[in-house]
Amino acid sequence: MKQSVKKWLSIMLTMVVVASFVIQPIKVDAAFDLAAESAILVDGKTGKIIYSKNIDAILPTASMTKMMSEYLILEAINDGKIQWEQQVPISDFVRNLSLYTSLSNVPLRQDETYTVKELYQSVAIYSANASTIALAELISGSETAFVKMMNDKAAELGLEDYEFVNSTGLNNSDLQGNHPDGTGETAENMMSARATAKLAFHLINDYPEVLETASIPTLPFRASESETIEMRNWNWMLPGLEPQHDYDGIDGLKTGYTSAAGNAFTGTAVRNGMRLISVVMRTGTRDDRFNETRKLLDYGFNHFSHLELVNAGFAPEGSESIAVASGKEREVAISSVDSLSTVVKNGDEELYTSELILDENVLNENGELEAPFEAGTEVGSLVLVYGGEQQEEFLYPWQRAQVSVVTDTAVEKAGWFSMTMRAIGGFFSGIWNGVADTVKGWF
Repeated sequence: MKQSVKKWLSIMLTMVVVASFVIQPIKVDAAFDLAAESAILVDGKTGKIIYSKNIDAILPTASMTKMMSEYLILEAINDGKIQWEQQVPISDFVRNLSLYTSLSNVPLRQDETYTVKELYQSVAIYSANASTIALAELISGSETAFVKMMNDKAAELGLEDYEFVNSTGLNNSDLQGNHPDGTGETAENMMSARATAKLAFHLINDYPEVLETASIPTLPFRASESETIEMRNWNWMLPGLEPQHDYDGIDGLKTGYTSAAGNAFTGTAVRNGMRLISVVMRTGTRDDRFNETRKLLDYGFNHFSHLELVNAGFAPEGSESIAVASGKEREVAISSVDSLSTVVKNGDEELYTSELILDENVLNENGELEAPFEAGTEVGSLVLVYGGEQQEEFLYPWQRAQVSVVTDTAVEKAGWFSMTMRAIGGFFSGIWNGVADTVKGWF
């Protein structure tokens, strides 16, 4: 009896020990879903997509549209077409629209003067709709022409999923019958979250000064000599606006709301040198768009880092040199001109390798580099390759991490004597190899 009890206990103990190894919980990141119809999180330097949810659904963008208007305003400044201190005419339509307090506006008068800078600040901070149209008219002569510029620029930037019908993000029905020619009376601006992130990526990287204004929590606007409006930024994640939404490192970018779009927000924040861009579309309330943005940004900052994975001057093992044709040297060392870095999920560092891709256009049919050539001659590129389960995705294919590979030294063309001796050597080498093969055949 004791033996059978001992045997039973031994079996039970064995089963417990085995179970302790087999039924271990799998360690994964805490899953989270967003109370948003569409959302995306992107690294602001590399364009790598860190999180995505329904990112190709084309939805109304509301005032996030103004990111394109801001891009064109800053481009016009940069190109010298307009100047910051230039006065902006106020048309009858702009004057009347500015008085609609149900819309986001600062009141504009026709007997006052406003500079480009003042109106731009009201757009970037307070999402002022009439100010946006006034600047659109200044740059293009009419909002209709400006909308064409918006769509042309979107095509140039490769946004793909978009339609711009006005400069503000309002529904056309809010424009008192003055909506741009060729657009529907109830049309709204439309973009996917992916396209919106692309626009924000270009805006921040092409014109980083946009963040200097977008990050201002409050600013007075001089409507007239006797009237000043306190503009309060609609981005409540900026410090000092709504304490429950304060977010360390936030400095932009653009909110939006219409009844069709719901509450939307394109946010951006930087911590420890890493900038993230987030987009949430069709959240329920103003608070929701910031709460969901917080989840996205926290996920990015807590789980990803910028890492240098390959040093400059590197060539993969076995590919440290390439053959040279007609040169004083038979081969030349090659290496990368710069380091390779990308945003990496914590713990995934070992999943990356590098791959050398030689440019066939600079090599002859035998895969050799023809002499003569200088040091630093580009022969291909070194590309980061991710070996994880899920494929890496970027806003644009060209954003995948890669650097040029060049020759370390120059190689001069060999003289006629050297070339002749090589040919003779090659001839006798061929004869000798043929004889050797024949002799081997006898045995």
